[in-house]
Amino acid sequence: MSTFLSEMYLWTKALHIVSVIAWMAGLFYLPRLFVYHAEVATRGDSRDEIFQVMERRLLRAIMNPAMIATWVFGLALVLTPGVVDWSSVWPWTKTVGVISMTVFHQWLAAKRKALAQGTSDVTGRQFRLMNEVPTVLLILIVFSVVLKF
Repeated sequence: MSTFLSEMYLWTKALHIVSVIAWMAGLFYLPRLFVYHAEVATRGDSRDEIFQVMERRLLRAIMNPAMIATWVFGLALVLTPGVVDWSSVWPWTKTVGVISMTVFHQWLAAKRKALAQGTSDVTGRQFRLMNEVPTVLLILIVFSVVLKF
């Protein structure tokens, strides 16, 4: 198995990067949709229905598959011999960042359901602030991997 992972390393890395980009695009866009949904739509009106469709499709068709692919290819990279030095700090900071990103993704999924049911307690301003979370996590992850601190 380790020979296969070593031979497929560059393909795995490329697929991991593509998956991360797709996932991040959704993590940046979904909270922005929530801002507009919370600020301009009224439960049951046509805008509410349009936002619900957009949010559901973004989450289910793009974000969920991209998150799963990110994890699958990321774990394959971790299992590839010689890629990760667990005695360094960077794999641990990256791990914390990726787990935090996954928790944020799940929080967004819960907020999508709350908006669809009309029970959301989060304001447009709060969604704007939450929109910064993936940026901070992205910076942590990229700096960890590239600078290997």
